[in-house]
Amino acid sequence: MMSIINTSDVEITTFFLVGMPGLEYAHIWISIPICSMYIFAILGNCTILLVIKTEPSLHEPMYYFLSMLAMSDMGLSFSSLPTMWRIFLFNAPEISANACFAQEFFIHGFAAVESSVLLIMSFDRFLAIHSPLRYSSILTPIRVVKIGIVISLKSVLLVLPFPFTLRSLKYCNKSQLSHSYCLHQDVMKLACSDNRIDVIYGFFGVLWVMVDFMLIAVSYFLILKTVLGIASRKEQLKALNTCVSHICAVIIFYLPIINLSIVHRFVRHVSPLFNVLMANVLLLVPPMMNPIVYCVKTRQIRVRVVAKLCQKQM
Repeated sequence: MMSIINTSDVEITTFFLVGMPGLEYAHIWISIPICSMYIFAILGNCTILLVIKTEPSLHEPMYYFLSMLAMSDMGLSFSSLPTMWRIFLFNAPEISANACFAQEFFIHGFAAVESSVLLIMSFDRFLAIHSPLRYSSILTPIRVVKIGIVISLKSVLLVLPFPFTLRSLKYCNKSQLSHSYCLHQDVMKLACSDNRIDVIYGFFGVLWVMVDFMLIAVSYFLILKTVLGIASRKEQLKALNTCVSHICAVIIFYLPIINLSIVHRFVRHVSPLFNVLMANVLLLVPPMMNPIVYCVKTRQIRVRVVAKLCQKQM
């Protein structure tokens, strides 16, 4: 399967991705649900973006941030789509080193954007519940745009060193990756030169994402504290109900990341199939589920989506 003989004197320039270990014979059938999930994710997020753009009543900070979430979800989907389709549809697992480094840059970059957007959305929910009268004056459209720019720049700068540090390493003994797409922590393990810088910076990147998660937890602690101070139980439930969609999005996004990080760094022996499944869940499930969650749990979105569908049928 390997195009280059594994010797310490020959540098590897091609990596090999994996599909479902032990289920290679069924890849063509596995491609059906995988392709369906990509289609649902892309159509769902496009629908969210279209509805928010065409409905003036949804031109509010909460829905602008939801648009950012939809765009980051689409970015994640398009970043992993080429290699997933090549593996499962055409049984072509090879990928050049430069293409691999580029893919991991985009995957980690859009994941960092999504993490930051989820953090800002938790702050948005806290502000809406804690200071509803000042909400619109604090989160003006100009400030929302500036927040979006800062999130994008922060995410790019965070992952920008990844492809360069990986390219500086020498790969001479192994070329088999353990996922269906390229990840920084997966590629750096194949290096036969000193990769301590990548290990340290990779840990810093994960730590940065975990800081986002902890700040989200702090935001919800403050939200809960504010809600408990509301006298009316009905108003308490109404306030908490505005957070349900976001809580679901946070769980869907962070749970696979935490599990995958723990497996990569602390678990020595794990089933290759489990590893691949968890990694695929990380990139396939959040982009597909977020539009569904927000359409089901957010009345304003649901009503507009149904209205658009009815107009098309007429």
